Amino acid sequence: MAEKKKKETTRVVFQTEIADDIYDMWIETDLATWAKPGQFICVYPHNQSTLLPRPISICETDREREQMRIVYRAAGVGTREFAEYHIGTSICILGNLGNGFPLEATSQKKVVLMGGGIGIPPMLELAKRLSTEGEATSVTVVLGYRNDQLFLKEELEKYATVYVATEDGSVGTKGNVMDAMEAHQLQAEVIMACGPLPMLRAIKGYAKEREIEAYLSLEERMACGVGACLGCVCKTKEKDAHSHVKNARICTDGPVFRAEDVEI
Repeated sequence: MAEKKKKETTRVVFQTEIADDIYDMWIETDLATWAKPGQFICVYPHNQSTLLPRPISICETDREREQMRIVYRAAGVGTREFAEYHIGTSICILGNLGNGFPLEATSQKKVVLMGGGIGIPPMLELAKRLSTEGEATSVTVVLGYRNDQLFLKEELEKYATVYVATEDGSVGTKGNVMDAMEAHQLQAEVIMACGPLPMLRAIKGYAKEREIEAYLSLEERMACGVGACLGCVCKTKEKDAHSHVKNARICTDGPVFRAEDVEI
């Protein structure tokens, strides 16, 4: 099926708060039919004084109903506006953006998915696809939370074995996702991860030391979301063919990169 990208005004079909300042929203859109795990959409606030759209990762899709799910943190003016939306509220989105995780890289491999904080939501669609369409020999998920508000954990358990780390030690391993990997002596042939930069740096080092293939979804503030503004570049090992510098645009060249290809 051909890929599709478009800007459209559609409507919210569901929204609820699932943890402190973490909101779960379903949107009516046929973009769900083409979405890949790890891609994102841009959501435009109604407030005209808020100029830029907010990039939010795709958490899950329902292809039959043509609905897409986003789970996001209400942290600023734009996302706090989104948190006030209810069933039937109009919403303007641009999608699907970015490259997503390469499912073909998991074939006949032992796969570990790692999500930290608001990097957890894209792991749901990824785990779901690997469970229903992939050919991985096993799929394990390691999640890092601040406290005992374990949003999306039970849903991820439908598709994989899940291990948890919490910063305060209230649930699972005390510490971060790397502490959980060590505590449970988990083994991986492929790692796919999304989360804060310190977490991704640690995963990159861990994968390099053990010669594990790793893919990292980089979180970054974006302006346009389509590669025009160059506001979300990251340093790379190789020169970009277009700009001839060692940079890549996270919104179009990523957000998913091979760990060895980016300097973080």
